[in-house]
Amino acid sequence: MPSLETAPFDPRFPNTNQTRYCYSSYLDFYRCQKVKGESYKPCQYFKKVYNSVCPNSWVEKWNDQREDGTFPAKI
Repeated sequence: MPSLETAPFDPRFPNTNQTRYCYSSYLDFYRCQKVKGESYKPCQYFKKVYNSVCPNSWVEKWNDQREDGTFPAKI
């Protein structure tokens, strides 16, 4: 059985609202992959965090926006 883990505490986001933590982790994952390459394992930390913290509907929307070239942030 796989072990289930949640995102660890990040002191940059001390509040209970984790929206910024979610969005920052999503951006950090794709920025890390862009700079270090897709096979760079430490980037997977950010993916684990945003998969744990972000609602699936947000991730799907952001993935669609990235594919369409309409994502509002610079990656």
